[in-house]
Amino acid sequence: MTIAMNGKAQQSENAPDLEQRVIRRISRRLLPFMFILYVIAYLDRVNVGFAALQMNADLNFSAAVYGLGSGIFFIGYFLFEIPSNLILDRIGARIWIARIMITWGLVASATAFIQGPKSFYLIRFLLGLAEAGFFPGMILYLTYWFPEKYRARTVALFMTATAVSGLISGPVSGILLTMHGIGGLSGWQWLFILEGLPAVVLGIVVFFCMTDRPEKARWLSEEEKNWLTTCLQSEKYKRERYGIKSFLRTMGSGRVWLLCLIYFALVIGLYGVGLWMPLIIKEVSGLSDFMVGMVSALPYLLAAIGMTLIGMHSDRTGERRIHTAASIFIAAVGLVLTAYADNPVLELACLSIIAVGIWGALGPFWALSTSFLSGTAASGGIALINSIGNLGGFVGPYLVGVIKDFTGAFRYGLIVLAIILLFGCLLTLSMKNNYIEDKK
Repeated sequence: MTIAMNGKAQQSENAPDLEQRVIRRISRRLLPFMFILYVIAYLDRVNVGFAALQMNADLNFSAAVYGLGSGIFFIGYFLFEIPSNLILDRIGARIWIARIMITWGLVASATAFIQGPKSFYLIRFLLGLAEAGFFPGMILYLTYWFPEKYRARTVALFMTATAVSGLISGPVSGILLTMHGIGGLSGWQWLFILEGLPAVVLGIVVFFCMTDRPEKARWLSEEEKNWLTTCLQSEKYKRERYGIKSFLRTMGSGRVWLLCLIYFALVIGLYGVGLWMPLIIKEVSGLSDFMVGMVSALPYLLAAIGMTLIGMHSDRTGERRIHTAASIFIAAVGLVLTAYADNPVLELACLSIIAVGIWGALGPFWALSTSFLSGTAASGGIALINSIGNLGGFVGPYLVGVIKDFTGAFRYGLIVLAIILLFGCLLTLSMKNNYIEDKK
């Protein structure tokens, strides 16, 4: 009896060390690779903003044409998002993520050969179809590996890739735009070609290197696999008992649709600013295309730092709702300040405030969204929230473009974005913070 009790005591004493060892190991194994994949994904999604510095003039695009074309990506994305994530859950992340990356890389490179508005709309729509399912697939994949209490920090670390992508894409795109005339191609054409090809290469790497589930991880010991699968199964049981596990029930959940609306507002702000940022900076500063690319890196750098710190604080306190709402409010304030900034330095500071607020909301938001979904509800629900939300990626850029054409200034479009974000903030505050605890 004494031996058994001592063994139990020893096991209990070692449990925290085992937990930390497992989390460190899967973090080091998965997050850097996933981070790189998302950097490339986000780069191919938003590099059109830098291409527009030359492309709009070459192809005679108005602000409304550019806004519609850049945003129509999200219509294709929306249409194939849920089917794509359900397929991933059925056949595994390795095969499906590889397929997504290879096809989107080819389509992204083909953007270099558009001839006018119609081909621009078509290629951006096809890019959305090709990439659909990548982000929610990655979020779903993280739920296969990380217990809930690590989710906000993990998602925030993963999603810093969007900020880092902006940090990288500015200088890199600025350099590629200087290749104008080489091989008979414009700089913006080289930008699309050379920034699309890495996705194809990495898609092949995914096929050979990604591990679908903890049970298949040869790089974890049996003890580590047992602890991780037991922990995840326990959380799955709790979600199945108190949360939502059927996709049909997900479709009828008021909480899920509320999350869709919140994310819709957040994404309107994200892409309404992100896809126009180079042109906003160019208009106020008068800098060269290269310098616009360099300067635009600052807001993304601060966003990467901010979202990591906010995600870590959300995990440490276990609170999601207030962290999300406060971050969205900060972004709305930044938009209003940017609208009235009257010099380049102040404008850049205000754009940085927007970036910190929007990106800071992402970690706690997705931790909140995945905390009560299980089974097919997790794959379908995450995709539903992301697909509905990402329609904001169509609305935001197009709205700013139309208002810019009508008023001749970016100011009024930014104010409209701020109002939409404030609405998203109020919706977030209206939610209960912990669905599962409330159901017990």
